[in-house]
Amino acid sequence: MFRSISDLVEQATNYDKKISRLMIEQEIELNGGNEEEIKKRMTDNLNVMLSAIDEGIKGVVSKTGLTGGDAKRLQSYLDSGRSISGEDFLNGVVAAIATNEVNASLGIICATPTAGSAGVLPGCIHILKKKFNISKEEQLNMLFVAGAFGFVVANNASVSGAEGGCQAEIGSASAMAAAAIVEVMGGTPEMSSNAFAIALKNMLGLVCDPVAGLVEIPCVKRNAAGTSIAVMAADMALAGVKSRIPADEVLEAMYKIGQEMSTKFKETAKGGLAITRTGEKYRSLLFDD
Repeated sequence: MFRSISDLVEQATNYDKKISRLMIEQEIELNGGNEEEIKKRMTDNLNVMLSAIDEGIKGVVSKTGLTGGDAKRLQSYLDSGRSISGEDFLNGVVAAIATNEVNASLGIICATPTAGSAGVLPGCIHILKKKFNISKEEQLNMLFVAGAFGFVVANNASVSGAEGGCQAEIGSASAMAAAAIVEVMGGTPEMSSNAFAIALKNMLGLVCDPVAGLVEIPCVKRNAAGTSIAVMAADMALAGVKSRIPADEVLEAMYKIGQEMSTKFKETAKGGLAITRTGEKYRSLLFDD
């Protein structure tokens, strides 16, 4: 049983096991079943993620009309060959936005760790599928690694925007995804820990300020940002860059910041972008205020 990121890294190192393997073993220990059953359930989750990406890229619109169609626009822009940031980067952005547009349209997604942050991990998987043709097993392992780090986050801090701001949602998702990328790209458990810390450090203080209280603006595009930071953090860790602040301490800092954050910035739609003139206009239009 691991309860902290340092526990996770220590066990993986001492037992010469990948983090994904430790997560599978812990799942068996905590919830029973066998490895085949656990992998089957995770495969179902992965298939939901991949289907949401495909659906979103084809083009969906939310019930409110506030969001939709951007993944399709970005895919067309990517296909044009005129993008500044490059194909690999934009593949992740497209997939992240596609997933959360499906969420906003009341489609089926897999919360990772929440519905509002469900696009980050699929975005990262999509990049590695496109660039390195990673196998289905490797994709599953990314989910198990993300699950291991998410387990620590949920039990030591929070993944709830209502409790800790968007740093707890998109921030956690980005950190989990960064750690997952590192393992599948051949990095060590310590490198995964550093990637987690680097990603989360760059999300500290991010507020949760949904316009009209809906998981649309700015949530959809923040998933694109979370995916981008995850990839950056993973590359830094794989290059040997270390976080000077240990991952567990970064997580503790995130939790304390969330505790001190005003309720205006924790999913109440009473601060930030939600109370801009345009944000208030959308709220009035939708709810006849």
